[in-house]
Amino acid sequence: MKTIAIAIDGPAGAGKSTIAKLIADKLHIYYLDTGAMYRAVALKVLREGLDPTNHQQVISILPSTHIGVIYQDGFQRVYLDGEDVTHLLRQPEVAKAASAVAVIPEVRIKLVELQRSIAQNYSVVIDGRDIGTFVLPNADKKFYLTATLEERARRRWLEMQEKGYDKSLEEVKRELEARDRNDMGRAFAPLRKAEDAILIDTTGKSIDQVVNEVWGYLTDISADGR
Repeated sequence: MKTIAIAIDGPAGAGKSTIAKLIADKLHIYYLDTGAMYRAVALKVLREGLDPTNHQQVISILPSTHIGVIYQDGFQRVYLDGEDVTHLLRQPEVAKAASAVAVIPEVRIKLVELQRSIAQNYSVVIDGRDIGTFVLPNADKKFYLTATLEERARRRWLEMQEKGYDKSLEEVKRELEARDRNDMGRAFAPLRKAEDAILIDTTGKSIDQVVNEVWGYLTDISADGR
């Protein structure tokens, strides 16, 4: 069966990952979390004691940095230099560093090659910030999920509270604002809505409501590639 690719882009906290995973399950295909790949590079940078905002320092470790993705029981595991680091990638300091390293063109080029290779071999739902515009411009379906800054900050804050991270809602909001500036302002493959992407505002909507809205645009998609 021909592989299919569904691209879901949008800013941090818009619900991309949650929706992408659920849509992938409904289609019985793989979910590819590209953000985890950038966080893996960021983890390597932090482990090496480097400054994630220093482009030359980050670029210097790329040749010796090996990112791998495998699927176990339908779930994505991310490997850094042969080590399964999946459980380490959601730490706030790693996420913050990932936002910095993701603006570096050399990092994006390295990871985009991997992402495209996976999409060639598997049917996937991929979420990120430049999937529909740069990584997979010919994706079968493209979506752009968004929400107000206040809504996105509240979601991220609640998520962090559940995991035991002690940050104020206002601090989380400031961090999201900074991340938006980084993502939208980078010179190489910035965050933006693809012209042919379907815009969905998730503000005030439940997960089920958003899934149903996305699913309504996928009635012509048929795949079973997992």
